[in-house]
Amino acid sequence: MRTLIDPRIEADLPAESLIASLVSGSPVPVSRREFLKATGMAGGGLMLAIGLGERGALGGRLAAAEEGAAPAPKVYPPSAFIRIGEDDRVTIVVGKLEFGQGVLTSMPMLIAEELDCDWSKVRSEHAPADPVYGHPGFGMQFTGGSMSISSSYEQMRTIGATARQMLMSAAAQRWGVAPDKVSTRRGVVFEKGGKRSLAYGKLANDAMGLPVPTGVALKNPKTFTLIGRPTRRLDSPEKVNGSAKFGMDVRLPDMRVAVLARPPVFGGKVTKVDDARARAVPGVEAVLQVPVDRGGTGVAVIAKGYWPAHQGRDALDVQWELPAGPTTATQLEQYRALLSQPGGLARADGDAKAMDRAAKRIEADYEFPYLAHATMEPLNATAELKADSLTLWSGTQFQTVDQQAAARAAGLKPEQVKIVTMFAGGGFGRRANPTSDFMVEAVNVAKAMRQAGIEAPVKVIWSREDDMRGGYYRPLHVHRVQVGLDGQSMPLVWHHSVVGQSIAKGTLFEKMMIKNGVDELSVEGIVDTPYNLPNFRVEAQHPEVNVPVLWWRSVGNTHTAFVMETMIDEMAQAAGKDPIEYRLAVLDPKSTRQRAVLELVRRRSGWNEKPPAGRARGVAMHTSFGSAVAEVAEVSVDKGRIRVHKVTCAIDCGVAVNPLTVEAQVTSAVAYGLTAALYGRITLKDGRVEQSNFPDYPVLRFDEMPQTSVHIVPSTADPTGLGEPGTPPIAPAVANAVARLTGKRLRRLPFDLSAA
Repeated sequence: MRTLIDPRIEADLPAESLIASLVSGSPVPVSRREFLKATGMAGGGLMLAIGLGERGALGGRLAAAEEGAAPAPKVYPPSAFIRIGEDDRVTIVVGKLEFGQGVLTSMPMLIAEELDCDWSKVRSEHAPADPVYGHPGFGMQFTGGSMSISSSYEQMRTIGATARQMLMSAAAQRWGVAPDKVSTRRGVVFEKGGKRSLAYGKLANDAMGLPVPTGVALKNPKTFTLIGRPTRRLDSPEKVNGSAKFGMDVRLPDMRVAVLARPPVFGGKVTKVDDARARAVPGVEAVLQVPVDRGGTGVAVIAKGYWPAHQGRDALDVQWELPAGPTTATQLEQYRALLSQPGGLARADGDAKAMDRAAKRIEADYEFPYLAHATMEPLNATAELKADSLTLWSGTQFQTVDQQAAARAAGLKPEQVKIVTMFAGGGFGRRANPTSDFMVEAVNVAKAMRQAGIEAPVKVIWSREDDMRGGYYRPLHVHRVQVGLDGQSMPLVWHHSVVGQSIAKGTLFEKMMIKNGVDELSVEGIVDTPYNLPNFRVEAQHPEVNVPVLWWRSVGNTHTAFVMETMIDEMAQAAGKDPIEYRLAVLDPKSTRQRAVLELVRRRSGWNEKPPAGRARGVAMHTSFGSAVAEVAEVSVDKGRIRVHKVTCAIDCGVAVNPLTVEAQVTSAVAYGLTAALYGRITLKDGRVEQSNFPDYPVLRFDEMPQTSVHIVPSTADPTGLGEPGTPPIAPAVANAVARLTGKRLRRLPFDLSAA
């Protein structure tokens, strides 16, 4: 097998260059040695490595460049692969994590469209962790920021078109005809006007020896036959029949299982352990102290199975040295007090004293709790550590960062660390941790085992209680908004204060995301509002709190959208205007996507029709990750309980590569957002998390899921984000419906009508 690679890329890759590249925004070179090492896969046929992408701005959350930004320079890192076997089967190697979003189908669709292959013969698989599979612009391999399709749209299509051109050239050479005398159809090269034809599998070896062409033409979107067509997922059969392998399914010869006792307060350390009862549990082999996240220490119980390890952990008697930690009620009081103090300036337009001229004023405070990610598959990682190598099996969103962090923990070089990406049962940001906590923890346990003379792979399993009480959370935030309306009830002035922990502080993203003391993640969805808000001022403060925080599906938009869209609704009410009409009137004239989704959701939801008795409709519209989403929720209230019966969604996400994925992702986002709106709350007492599992941190049940419809605005624009933008509008849409039904404005999540 011969591998084709951009010949310009020759320099060796320093161990830390990927992280430095991400921070600087520069493309990452990949050495031929590293490339060959990464692609030493079994089998013959054509393997193509080529990339095309744009270095987009990270936008405060690893998102696509803002609309209107100057075109970014093209870069060409090898980043994706095609294998065509002699049996004509096409295997697409995808450098993203599949954790429910459909990336193992939509990414191959992009390649297959331009490759002109037989879709029934396409398969997909996860790529190993390696720079060649990094983001086409800045080299880092990760899955997040709703960027998989948006960042790879042109890149993947170019790969497919390039492979097709090489196969056509191979056929033309074999037949002795000019390249323009051949064409393709469904995985076969034909001689124009002749009778000769060859399947791709018969040409793959010849194509390997040809130079990689540059500047290949891509299809006119009007001629697409696969992109835009509802397409069933390639990974569904194996998930239905149970053959799909998730991180929790990893089984290795002689493998041990470890369960950890972690500090009950973040950053705590072990002072004394009585492990006699734990060692007496049948199946327990060792009890070892290990480092855990945030500079703490924990105790790992090693056994030949999960249950004895779990029982052994429960039998431990551990004494801890614990730092001080917050109590939620006190923390909220402190945050509310900070709202009255000046903060870092995130945006300041117009006259700060314009409030004096307002004909009408509205002021409101809002509260949002810590939230857990609550994935269906709890965290896990399997590590096999040897003297000169480390292999990790896990469903991770952050391969590059994890590989670097695992190498440091193991005392190895990054190229000595192999990460096998498994399916994951949800992530929502939890599996993309800058500290690589659950991955590094597995390495630390494997190290301690080797030092104790146990030479075996180990799977470290977190129970849901472990992650709920000792994981990372969406930060607690409070907001205060003061709005002044003019004589026509249009916005005259908007003052907005935000208090909450910074997610970026202390991470490799700090320099990019924190400006003037303001973490962009806390104010996204406010400072970039599509509404025309004159005399607009936004401030933020980020207290230091001993609680680990992380992005959570749609990040800052989870709380900023609620504030913006419920306040806009209050303004419409104060003006005596229809909420959709008022939004359309307040929108900036350039906000065409937002206008389109509002008009589409109005038509599809029956907005102008009378709702069923005892129900009301509320609307919200928000833009995140480049996509605009409007949602209308139809709601009733019975004995203080909010019931959401129907949700109508409209989305403009550019080209809808796979409409079935769009529908599934937006529906999933609605369910996830409703869980937070109705139930989600993590509270602390003296630094200890009070919730532990679904009984006290409920998730939406099947019988609570509203009838949901998703409508896509037709577009020829390049794709924008999809996985997260459906989450932010649902809570404000429900709150606005409740306000129309009951007259009560909900300003605290989760919803509590008794406190409104």
